[in-house]
Amino acid sequence: MAVPTSHIIGHRRKCLRSFLICGLPGSGKSTVAKQLESERRALRLTPDEWMERIIGTGYDEEKRAAIESLQWDIAQRLLSLGVDVVLESGFWSRTERDQVRARAKELGAEARLIFLDIPREELRRRLAQRNAVLPPDSTFLVNLSDLDVWAKMFQRPTPDELG
Repeated sequence: MAVPTSHIIGHRRKCLRSFLICGLPGSGKSTVAKQLESERRALRLTPDEWMERIIGTGYDEEKRAAIESLQWDIAQRLLSLGVDVVLESGFWSRTERDQVRARAKELGAEARLIFLDIPREELRRRLAQRNAVLPPDSTFLVNLSDLDVWAKMFQRPTPDELG
């Protein structure tokens, strides 16, 4: 018969967390995600890395949706096993953020939203710099003209989401 860990003297259940890294391309999501991965001994799930390695580009929305869905399935399983996760999907819509937070709560995990609010001119500078020297197998060329389109699609987190 298994003994519940709550009955073991000295056992402490760690506070499970899913970290939702929110921001536009060039905002520093990967940098923050890697830092959290190391600090929390969490698994980092990054659609851009999978897209580059599996598809060869980040510009296939149907395949991106499939990869993000698979990564969320993996994240849910990890949370149910007691492992923190760092989700670096960008989380551009309130609906997407709300769905992930609700499911994490059902699994007994805190969902912490980290919003990287970087001015557009700085995003352009960072993307131009990154495009000049693309790291292998981790990212892809981002057309600077797409940034304006994406910025219009992006739903900024509200104060109640960040509280």
